[in-house]
Amino acid sequence: MASTALLTDHYELTMLQAALSDGTGERRCTFEVFGRRLPEGRRYGVVAGTERVLDAVRDFTFGPEVLDGLRGVLDERTLAWLGAYRFGGSIEGYAEGELWFPGSPILTVTGTFAEAVVLETVLLSILNHDCAIAAAAARMATAAKDRPIIEMGSRRTHEQAAVAASRAAYLAGFTSTSNLQAGATYGIPTSGTSAHAFTLLHDTEEAAFAAQVAALGVGTTLLVDTYDITRGIETAVRVAGPRLGAVRIDSGDLAVLAVQAREQLDSLGATGTRVVVSGDLDEYALAALAAAPVDGYGVGTSLVTGSGAPTAGLVYKLVEVEGRPVAKRSTSKTTQGGRKVAVRRHRPTGTATDEVLGVGAAPPREPNDRPLQVPLVVDGERVPDLPDLRAAREHLRRALVTLPWDGLALSKGDPAIPTTVLAPEGVR
Repeated sequence: MASTALLTDHYELTMLQAALSDGTGERRCTFEVFGRRLPEGRRYGVVAGTERVLDAVRDFTFGPEVLDGLRGVLDERTLAWLGAYRFGGSIEGYAEGELWFPGSPILTVTGTFAEAVVLETVLLSILNHDCAIAAAAARMATAAKDRPIIEMGSRRTHEQAAVAASRAAYLAGFTSTSNLQAGATYGIPTSGTSAHAFTLLHDTEEAAFAAQVAALGVGTTLLVDTYDITRGIETAVRVAGPRLGAVRIDSGDLAVLAVQAREQLDSLGATGTRVVVSGDLDEYALAALAAAPVDGYGVGTSLVTGSGAPTAGLVYKLVEVEGRPVAKRSTSKTTQGGRKVAVRRHRPTGTATDEVLGVGAAPPREPNDRPLQVPLVVDGERVPDLPDLRAAREHLRRALVTLPWDGLALSKGDPAIPTTVLAPEGVR
């Protein structure tokens, strides 16, 4: 596997060298990943990227070429330490697919200061991206209800981010992706339709449709809005027959056009032909189409950009040194010292009511509490048989059901459930 060590930030290595020099690098420390607040307007966050984090920690090594590039930046003692680096500490965190709220200790990293501090950038770069995409995707999947959504955003983001975004979207409820690398890497179902270029390539729309049907069968999806949608649908059914799989509309007033398309298809005898729409859709557009006769969606740009929240806003903070709570006191950026143990409280009906964080120890147990943190890495070794992507997808589906009735609303509001911190007297 390729090393992820170059994802380290320069300032982390500066701290590392200084800490190794004065001996504090060997102090036993705990860092936590959490968000001080949810992105503007959001009522919950989604934990995504955990499996990618664990892969990155496993591959976080400094080979000769990387070390050669750091000569002149770091001293030889630090370079030698990095050359032998393997994370030997422990990591626990919320299960992938879990919901998070302000203050939630999504990931807890324990080890020496030296071995934990160099992981900050790689951990945050993965989690901030994947959690943001998954939260946006979950909102979209909720708005789409039971209608399938294809992730189609690869051409709107960095090539590596596109694969990660496909994974996060599938975790959050999307049914397939157009990204073949994501399909090959993570086993996500792949799907897609022709673009307007294929129609424009041919002398007529009819010739384009005929070529696609001949190659892919009548179950294919024909893009009918290159020229005139009404004529496009008429041509599509004439070429493919009434068993045509689907038509796709990518522009215009989609709610109105979907109604017209459904009526026209039915009048032509294509009552089983599905209507798929795409074109700058986000969760609000999907909600607006709830009453329209739409059978599926394609979503791209808004998904891979987090639908207005491209980062989850997570931070990586030192909270404990040699068992002693430590905390930042800067104005507007204060943190709660001490390692947190998190539980989520529920009514007997299963509805979540509170997120409770005990500092240094688990909160007093109440009926229907659910512990939130699970071991991920113990003494440098990844815990075996962790849930896979499909299990994380199911975990999120179940977690969303526990939110209060207004927790899934798309309107701006407070977090779906409040977070309470229980700290011993004198611990700040």
